[in-house]
Amino acid sequence: MKIVSPAEGYVLEPGNRVRLTVFGENALSGDFTLDPSGNIYLPLVGNVSASGMTAKTLSRRIEDLLRKDNYLQDPKVAVEVQTFRPFYVLGEVRAPGEFPYTTGMTVLSAIARAGGYDYRAREGEVVLVRVVDGEQKDYRAVERAPILPGDIIRVLQRRF
Repeated sequence: MKIVSPAEGYVLEPGNRVRLTVFGENALSGDFTLDPSGNIYLPLVGNVSASGMTAKTLSRRIEDLLRKDNYLQDPKVAVEVQTFRPFYVLGEVRAPGEFPYTTGMTVLSAIARAGGYDYRAREGEVVLVRVVDGEQKDYRAVERAPILPGDIIRVLQRRF
């Protein structure tokens, strides 16, 4: 299982919130939410399609748009993802469901968010379901394994 930073290759989708910083231009900076079409509306530029892009790709696109219409000569733009896709915990936990992702989460912290193991759980090892290159993959994972946005953690039932 390849470990990556969630912000590195994270692909934006509708509903994500991003913080946009245009250095030296406070009026153009701020927090923006991708609308249901995957766009953000920026002052001067208008609607910018952001869905399907990484934060780095979006920052370059906004720089190009600001430069293209001569709004700024040499814009420097940073995009930081504020909200990620949720993760899911299923199986032998007290409160299975969907939970908001925060950076640095592990399997154990995700299980804790779901109320902890229930009495039937096989503790210490779970199935981690992750989409890699558009394909769903199942991995055996230990409690300290990092999780990414959109992961599904399936806590198995112990054998009696």
